[in-house]
Amino acid sequence: MERARLGSMTWTDLDDPIVVVPVGSCEQHGPHLPLDTDTIIATALADDLAARRHDCVVAPPLAITASGEHHGFPGTLSLGTEVMTTLVVELARSADWATGVVFVNGHGGNITAMQRAGDVFEHERREVLLWWPHLPDGDPHAGHTETSLMLALAPDLVRFDRAESGPIPAMVDLVRHGVQPLSPNGVLGDPAGATADAGARIFERLADHLAAAVDDWATA
Repeated sequence: MERARLGSMTWTDLDDPIVVVPVGSCEQHGPHLPLDTDTIIATALADDLAARRHDCVVAPPLAITASGEHHGFPGTLSLGTEVMTTLVVELARSADWATGVVFVNGHGGNITAMQRAGDVFEHERREVLLWWPHLPDGDPHAGHTETSLMLALAPDLVRFDRAESGPIPAMVDLVRHGVQPLSPNGVLGDPAGATADAGARIFERLADHLAAAVDDWATA
């Protein structure tokens, strides 16, 4: 996969590629998953896309983003939505040398920033695709879905013996209160029963969705 990593190339290696930017976070993921869970998942999806499409190169990930809803948990770092919006917009503007830019977002807290950036890109008519996972049957945070994905992608980083369940509150309550008052352990869902096999199936499903979205965007 190294040949598809932008950071390892020289400028003369590049021939109008699609730049794929993994967008993660540095935030608590319960007592059992690492702080960079979202970054690991987003980067794996970006790498899979580059393996399928030889016109893609994977940029260094955005690893500290908008995680204000996890305020109060040690380890969480956040830029806030306003800064994150500007970051995404300016990054895409700087890539005028590319055919286009695909942001692969692995963190739900970034969606407002992505939507605001999308309005700018539409106004400027930029070739940018903003993509994030849609799993209506998944749980929100550090539960079965993310734990299974991490067991498939980075099992050595999962402290499964520490896994605990947590509530799944309404989105309006999460926005109003943040995670800590609603789930002191930081988990929104139930990691019990998570497996690497389930994670591999979830990952394949997400990777297929991403590849299809890029195919549609690139041929539009």
